[in-house]
Amino acid sequence: MADFFMQYGLFLAKAVTIVVALLFVVGGIVTTAARNRSDDEEGSLRVRHLNREVEALRDDLRHEILPDHLRKADSKAHKKQEKERIKAEKKAEKSAAKGDEGDKRHRVFVLDFDGDVRASAVDNLRREISAILQVADKEDEVMLRLESPGGLVHSYGFASSQLTRVRQHGLKLTICVDMVAASGGYMMACIADRIIAAPFAIVGSVGVVAQMPNFNRLLKKHDVDVELVTAGEYKRTLTMFGENTDEDREKFKEEIEDTHLLFKDFVKENRPTLDVERIATGEHWFGIRGKELGLVDELMTSDEYLLERSKESELYEIRWEIKRKLAERLGFSVEGAVHRVFDKWMHKNGSRWIQ
Repeated sequence: MADFFMQYGLFLAKAVTIVVALLFVVGGIVTTAARNRSDDEEGSLRVRHLNREVEALRDDLRHEILPDHLRKADSKAHKKQEKERIKAEKKAEKSAAKGDEGDKRHRVFVLDFDGDVRASAVDNLRREISAILQVADKEDEVMLRLESPGGLVHSYGFASSQLTRVRQHGLKLTICVDMVAASGGYMMACIADRIIAAPFAIVGSVGVVAQMPNFNRLLKKHDVDVELVTAGEYKRTLTMFGENTDEDREKFKEEIEDTHLLFKDFVKENRPTLDVERIATGEHWFGIRGKELGLVDELMTSDEYLLERSKESELYEIRWEIKRKLAERLGFSVEGAVHRVFDKWMHKNGSRWIQ
């Protein structure tokens, strides 16, 4: 009986391996095909007027909690307000067409960035910002809801450059952190004119870390040689399979220190009042402590901020959305699973990242 279960277990393991391998192959084929499509076919810009959603929530609740004899009067008042709002919008449009913006309400363009190790959300962010910069004026504001624990240096450097475009265009940039903006996430946040964080959101972690496993002794034990040929003294320093020397380690550490220096200078340039040496230890803090240290300007959730701004501004959520067919979604779900495994591995063993 024990032998039967052992054989069955081996058979099951083989079957699962074959199925997983097939899924990877199919996912890769579908992903490659999807990526060969033009940008115009891949997605489109979605715009939501958040003021109307806020008002709808308020009106729905009022309708439910009001006594029956008051609902009719409230409904009439609501219809009257709606007519006045539409009339005011048309008036504002006519004024804008004539070049008179005296009655125009300021606009807040709301973006989202959910960061992973590779900052892959930057692909959408760059399109969203490009769209906004073509219609926004100096009185408008860009608000980014940012969530990221950090990741690869070059990836978050590029994401930060996208936000710098907003500042260079003369627009006010506000960044709201509800849960975490650490490491590369804080590199993005520090560009803002104003950083708002929830009291227990995680901020900071201004440091750099890199680590990798080395299998050289294991390979030697099994009589496996690794040949590494380079041109240039420092084309490769630490390796996973070759034998690392003290000189290799020293050079790699020198590169890490230089990356950290660049990170500190970047934060100092964007937040000149911040004591960078005090916070550039790699530590992270909750929002409450972050405000005391100058990492954060105000304690508030993004919902609270938007509700406050909706009273005096028009809020528009801007989002670039990818449209995929069912087969492509299947392929990208497999790819996403692979990327999640890769992200976890990178955090533990991979290349250099901001941390």
